[in-house]
Formats: sequence, C-alpha cells, structure tokens
Amino acid sequence: MAEIVLEDVTKRYGDGTVAVEGLSLEIKDAEFMVFVGPSGCGKTTALRMIAGLETISNGKLKIGDNVVNDMQPKDRDIAMVFQNYALYPHMSVRDNMAFGLKLAKTDKGEIDERVNEAAKVLGLDEYLDKKPRALSGGQRQRVAMGRAIVRKPQAFLMDEPLSNLDAKLRVQMRSEIARIQKDLEVTTVYVTHDQIEAMTMGDRVAVIKKGELQQVGTPTELFEHPNNLFVAGFIGSPSMNFAQTTVEETDGGLGVKFGDQILKISKEAAETKPALKNYVGKEVVLGIRPQDFEDPEFASESGEGTRLKVNLDLIEAVGTETMVHFKVDAPVAVTDDMRELAADISDAEIAQLERRAKEGSNEFTAVLDPRSKLRKNEDEELAVDTSRLHFFDTETSQGIYDQE
Repeated sequence: MAEIVLEDVTKRYGDGTVAVEGLSLEIKDAEFMVFVGPSGCGKTTALRMIAGLETISNGKLKIGDNVVNDMQPKDRDIAMVFQNYALYPHMSVRDNMAFGLKLAKTDKGEIDERVNEAAKVLGLDEYLDKKPRALSGGQRQRVAMGRAIVRKPQAFLMDEPLSNLDAKLRVQMRSEIARIQKDLEVTTVYVTHDQIEAMTMGDRVAVIKKGELQQVGTPTELFEHPNNLFVAGFIGSPSMNFAQTTVEETDGGLGVKFGDQILKISKEAAETKPALKNYVGKEVVLGIRPQDFEDPEFASESGEGTRLKVNLDLIEAVGTETMVHFKVDAPVAVTDDMRELAADISDAEIAQLERRAKEGSNEFTAVLDPRSKLRKNEDEELAVDTSRLHFFDTETSQGIYDQE
C-alpha cells in the first residue's frame, strides 16, 4: 500500500492536443479517490499515466517512495480493473484469478491460498471451477477484481468497471467494491462518468474538466461548497438550478431579484459569503439545489421573502419523493461552464440552452416531500431554504464566498 502523488502532471500528444494539464494531487495511503468528469475530460488519461500505459509529458508521478515516470507498468506494483473484465474465456475462474501470480512464478501453495482467500471475500467460492461464460456480469466483474486482489498490489486502478452492468447491479456492485476496498485498505483510484457513483463510493472526489482539476474534496464538500459553477452543476442529482439575478439591499439585508419577486438571502448565508456584499447592484449567477425547495406545508421555516410563486408544469410522484418542474421569470445563465455542462448531455442540450436564453425562458426542478399536495397548472408557492443558496461570478464562474 502507498500514497500516489501527481505533481504538475501534463499529457501532451504529438499533434499538440493537451489531454491533462498541470494535474497536482495527493492520494493518501488506503484512500478511495474517484476521478469524475464529462466524456473526454482527461480522467482516463490521468489513470493511464498512473498505470504507466501513457507516458507523462511533464511533471512528476510518485507511487510510494518511488518516482515512476520512466518505470514500466509491470514494475509499478499496481493492479488495474477494466470495464470489459478482460477475462480468458477458456480458463476457469480459479485460473483467471491466479494467472498473474503464475506469470510471476509465485509458489503454488501461496497461489491457492491467495485465490481461496480472495474468492471468499468476493463470494466466488462456489464458482472457482466454472468458466466465465457461466457467470453473470456482476460475477465476472468480481472475478476481474479477484485477479487484482490476489496480487496484493500497492494500489488498485479502476477504469469505469461498472459501465457494462445494468442499473440494479451497478448499485449492488458499487457498495461491494467500496466495502472490499475498506476491508483491504488498498489505495484505490477509480474513474467514472457517473457522479452518483463518485459521490457514493469515494472518500474524496476529483472533478476534472478539459484536462484540468476543478476541485477535489469529500462528496459533502463538493455538494455544499462547490468552487465554481461547473462543479456545482456537475455534482448533484437532479442538477442544480441556475438563473441570472441581481443582488440587492433589502430591509437591512441582502436579496436577489427573481423576476418581479425578491428572495431574501438569510443572515447565515450572508455571513458565510462575506464577498457577496461587494456584488450589490451587480448581476450574479444564482444556484438553488432542487432539494432546497419545499412545499410550504412541510417546510420548517417559511417566512417572508423565502417563497416563490410558481405554476407547476409537471409533477412526478415516485413514492419516496415528488419532483416538480416549473418555469421561472429569471434569465438563463449562459456561461462557458453552462455550455460545457450542456455539452456533456448532448449537442441538442446546448441548442436548447441557447434557445431558452434567447426566448427568456428558464426551467427549474424541485424535489419535494412525497406528501405534497401541490397541483399541476395552478398557481402555487414553494418555500426556499435561503441559507443554502449558491452564488457565482458571471465572468469567472467562481463561487462567491470570502473576500478574496
């Protein structure tokens, strides 16, 4: 086991394309670190540089006490788990798991001991003599993990290992992988495009955009204190709602103009974001998470200036929660980060963002108590927890927090 340290690591291809730019990150011993970001953001390239499958153009990479920039993959003492399992179809589960150890000429008794031990951890005892074709997708993924575990490497590197599984199995396997990693206490770097996977599995999560690290922190830190608009929009499901608004002074405090309505910024929010007073009279991007709306009937606090009048376009009741969609009289925020977030969904989403901005329409989503009795196509009110509002500079997209 060992820590992994990337110091200003860059990957530049021969045609000038920069896949990773100046990545500096310390991954602690036994930590579960997740790289997450849109397709093509450089997260897999970063993982492959750690593995030695991609050369490093600039910077330094350390695994444990060794600088490994010029070290061959086989000498780095890491084990990689791929999304396609990469199992040998003609070999039994036992032989697949033992293959690397046999190549390393490990003693047969030790091979058997390690394979049996890993099979027990992974629940594969009864499948050791079966061929991969006789196993389910989840079981094959466990075999791929078992092949990594038996080597007892310094680190596990996992590249979208659950992407080929169905939704139900993915949920089951991500909890199993997290449990096994905690039991083994092996430093793990895990790449995924799925931010829910990242938030539920990682001790810390590194958000990457266009080859550059945007923020690294615990899932809670990323959710509650995003550094910039991109992180705020990428982390969280459903994603954060954004609107262009103006900060105003109101009744001795601060508020934001929301069409013809004013939302008062709670004293708590103003105190934790002292730089906000520098934006009085200026436009900012306001972010409200869907979970920070509530049906006033069930809101713990719902005083003056904390409600929005809305007309609900769509109500989706799913039992554990009620999701509502509605238009707001506040302009769409169109920034480079917003375009990047839309591009991660589809080209059509970018076109829709531009169209909504041109038309002046903006759509919000709220997640409410399942007992909510609010009705579609009628004027209603939603309470807003104004202590949890987020604010971003319109030019830099940086979060507005302290004086700096």
